[in-house]
Amino acid sequence: MLWDALTLGLGYNATLVTLGAAMLGFAAGATGVFLYLARRALVSDAIGHATLPGVVAGFMVMVAMGGEGRFLPGLMVGAAVSAGLGLWGVSWLTARTRLGEDAAIGAVLSVFYGLGVVLLTVVQVMQAGRQAGLETFLLGATAGMLRAEALMIAGGGALVLALVFVLRRPMTIAAFDPGYAAGQGIGLRAVDLAMMGLALAITVIGLKVVGAVMIVALLIIPPVAARLWSERVDVVVILAGAFGGAAGYLGAALSATAPGLPTGPLIVLAGFALFALSLLMAPARGVLAAAVRHWRFQRRVHLRQGLLALAGDQPIYEPLTLRLMRRAGLLRGDGVATARGRAQAARARLDERRWQMLRSLPEFEAAAARHDGLSPLEDILTPDQIAALDRHLGPEAVA
Repeated sequence: MLWDALTLGLGYNATLVTLGAAMLGFAAGATGVFLYLARRALVSDAIGHATLPGVVAGFMVMVAMGGEGRFLPGLMVGAAVSAGLGLWGVSWLTARTRLGEDAAIGAVLSVFYGLGVVLLTVVQVMQAGRQAGLETFLLGATAGMLRAEALMIAGGGALVLALVFVLRRPMTIAAFDPGYAAGQGIGLRAVDLAMMGLALAITVIGLKVVGAVMIVALLIIPPVAARLWSERVDVVVILAGAFGGAAGYLGAALSATAPGLPTGPLIVLAGFALFALSLLMAPARGVLAAAVRHWRFQRRVHLRQGLLALAGDQPIYEPLTLRLMRRAGLLRGDGVATARGRAQAARARLDERRWQMLRSLPEFEAAAARHDGLSPLEDILTPDQIAALDRHLGPEAVA
């Protein structure tokens, strides 16, 4: 069953739902990069929680008009209106009061979500309408999703992705340097509204799949994971989209294997698994890469100290230093220095004297600030600067 789900072998409807969730995840990951860069991640959480009263109110309005209330476009319109009001409330509180954005987000998030839970309780005792399953908008569920709904979610995700591609440049500039963006004639207010509008659209589109509570994870986890792999914004956007798409695909496929599995939490767990893998394996910022860099630094320190001890005819007691120097061919098995070891020890001693002289000369102040005690002098100074240092040291010291 699991293999069939991952290879899209559970039927036409399950395939549509899985691909729709993947498209939603790709769009959410790409959109979330700009929220993350602009340090607006918590705004998406407020938007997500603010959609709940709109969903329930939309249901009640459609029931009052004689319908069953489960028409997805109508529920999405209600969610969009409610989320827009929540976003406006955050902006108003931040601009008109002394509350910081985090406090405003907390106030709006809790009030709107509390109102949504109350309205959801009221709906459960209504005699009219088809309210069964309405609570799935909290955590998301794809069981029983219609073909038209899956196509709507996939199409909405593709549209948001296209808008992200069009707006990526102004959003990137505004996120990194608002002053420069304003100087280039970019309207910061318009860019911020566009960014929030994209986040709102993703939240509304993803309610059926991920749910109001979990949508923030789909907007934030993929960008954070992608940021571990690259320093370039375009690459991060592509990777975040790929991670979000993979999380949506895996979560929706797994939820299709059993009717009781919630889609939203599974998508979030799949995204977290990708984040954990990135945290461990990323070449520049991963845990393993950091461990390798630390080990290499330790090795350099031990070799440097061993060479300086060798140059000063001092005994070496540290077992790791002895082992590394033997492995590098600097010491024989009996602890006597090899010809190569003596040459490198003399070079290390001269390098150390040059560094000591460099720190005492004001004209080398900039170079001294870069000294880490391990880098060869030739990597920091030009040959002319090294020759100037040697003149200060004198021929005997250099010899």
